Amino acid sequence: MSAPFPEALPAGAVLGIVGGGQLGRMSAVAAAQLGFRAHILTDEAEGPAAQVAHAVTVGAYDDPDVLRRFASSVDVVTFEFENISADGLELLAGLCPVRPSGRILRISQDRIAEKRFLAGAGIPLAPWAEIHTPQDLDTAIATLGLPFILKTTRLGYDGKGQHRVHAPDEALPGFHALAPHPLVAEAMIDFACEVSVMVARGLDGTAVTFDVTENRHRNGILDISLAPARVSADIAEQARDIAMRVATALELVGLLGVEMFVDRDGRVLVNEIAPRPHNSGHWTMDACPVDQFAMHVRAVTGLPLPPAVRHSDAVMKNLVGPDDMALWPAILATPGLLPHHYGKEEARPGRKMGHVNVLFPHGGLPGEFGVNAALAPCLRNS
Repeated sequence: MSAPFPEALPAGAVLGIVGGGQLGRMSAVAAAQLGFRAHILTDEAEGPAAQVAHAVTVGAYDDPDVLRRFASSVDVVTFEFENISADGLELLAGLCPVRPSGRILRISQDRIAEKRFLAGAGIPLAPWAEIHTPQDLDTAIATLGLPFILKTTRLGYDGKGQHRVHAPDEALPGFHALAPHPLVAEAMIDFACEVSVMVARGLDGTAVTFDVTENRHRNGILDISLAPARVSADIAEQARDIAMRVATALELVGLLGVEMFVDRDGRVLVNEIAPRPHNSGHWTMDACPVDQFAMHVRAVTGLPLPPAVRHSDAVMKNLVGPDDMALWPAILATPGLLPHHYGKEEARPGRKMGHVNVLFPHGGLPGEFGVNAALAPCLRNS
């Protein structure tokens, strides 16, 4: 009698993770809990993921010798952030399975490629335009209206690589301030809230979605996530359906975060995608029987995907920079706060250092006053 999941890796197999940050760290811990060993490929020897991994290879993400040595010691490869070499990932794919695929990485690395793909798949997007030359700015002003946001197509994250254009004379300075070209112009949406959905899809095409999460940003960086999002059942269904459609269109094997806007008319519009665990899914670590990291590991190793259910409502608060980390002793001393430290030595301004989860009974997510009261030890410097 054949095994129900014949392509699943056995216990003791090695999961190769490209990238040494906190997402790799938490993925490595999840891999260990499922009986796998994690081997990290990183350009920093003492980074967050290296501290908890079975093995570490230190080297450049595009060095063929490093990549071949890494591939020879792992059974499957995944990645924990997008700013790595797509060519390097393709080299790895010739030596061992890579999940999600390098094709998906290339799409998510480039905002123009991403938007073209999503539009071609019939996914609803905010109005946008490609900006190759200064002359394209006039077209964008005419078609998108003002204000809009200019964004770099690559390497932008946590609010970096963006320039807001409120008046025509602000467009050209923004074009010259951002690099490399081309850029993307995105219409600014009058949105009611920002939400995201984490979707996992396995080798057999089975896909599951976690509950819709409401996200709030501060200085361009995710600050707080609320699970479940305080949206109508219809909007939540739309968001989960869109995430599922994106995962299917990509032929994803792994985990995908889909960030979306909900506008004042109730439309759900995709902002961007991330084929990896995502900051807005950190609440699942304490509120779900199987969190986003375990689901990611299960998907890429061929294990079955259980339902992505939650047993509690949750609030996640990011800890960013030295001001937030000054609160760490108080956080540790406060019952009910569930802290997660990323193991980074230097708390630089704008750097994500950890997060805190707070749980509430299922269906019992409080209002604004209750959320602030529960997070009080984390909000003193806000």
